[in-house]
Amino acid sequence: MPMIKVQDGTEIFYKDWGSKDAQPIVFHHGWPLSADDWDNQMLFFFEKGYRVIAHDRRGHGRSTQTAYGNEMDTYAADVVDLAKALNLKNAIHVGHSTGGGEVVHYIARAEPGRVAKAVIAAAVPPVMLKSDKNPGGLPIEVFDGLRAALAANRAQFYIDVPSGPFYGFNRPGAKISQGLIDNWWRQGMIGGAKAHYDCIKAFSETDFTEDLKKIEVPVLVMHGTDDQIVPYADAGPLSTKLLKNGTLKTYEGYPHGMLTTHPEVLNADILAFIQS
Repeated sequence: MPMIKVQDGTEIFYKDWGSKDAQPIVFHHGWPLSADDWDNQMLFFFEKGYRVIAHDRRGHGRSTQTAYGNEMDTYAADVVDLAKALNLKNAIHVGHSTGGGEVVHYIARAEPGRVAKAVIAAAVPPVMLKSDKNPGGLPIEVFDGLRAALAANRAQFYIDVPSGPFYGFNRPGAKISQGLIDNWWRQGMIGGAKAHYDCIKAFSETDFTEDLKKIEVPVLVMHGTDDQIVPYADAGPLSTKLLKNGTLKTYEGYPHGMLTTHPEVLNADILAFIQS
């Protein structure tokens, strides 16, 4: 399997399809998934002539099941190493959920010339946790509940999340896909329990405000109004206001996993943004 070894010895798995001369698009997955969550987008953008790359975050998928370094600074440093190893220039970075936080944290630290544009979809910035500064956030008890469920029975927890709020399958009239639920479970269970446990703190408590302010490149912010994981009002609109060159695209009634439930809509919008 293609791997790079980063500074602390962790091995990061990645997929890299397409001509090395083509413009690269780098996909950053959500928690607790893997590069496989981008199958639809990888195929779509490869056929459009792009070089498409997706990696498994440390502790996720086929990368090393790390006990340490499962936080945003190290996630971003791993992407810095990946960009160097693959000689990525003028790349578009696309992140979903936790991956959107990773994209923002990375771009604020990226070398000049590495990044052309970015897309963050149903993403965790600016910050998820409720506080005096962020009164619209979610209380710590929500994230403590996630940790407790993971520690008690990770296998069942990873069925309950995609069966319910992630894809909006708990909504009346939802068209439920057992294949999507099973694939979510499969991706999650390949990763490491310790890394996934730690990542809950990383995606919920990291404050990306200063990262967003630093970013100069154009950023498309995509968010569904029926996102039950990262609520719309405290995420997409607030991130867009902090960006120098941000564009918000709102999807009425779409769930957190909208890239998977509505790829024909979102892929076309991402392509139009890239080409604009």
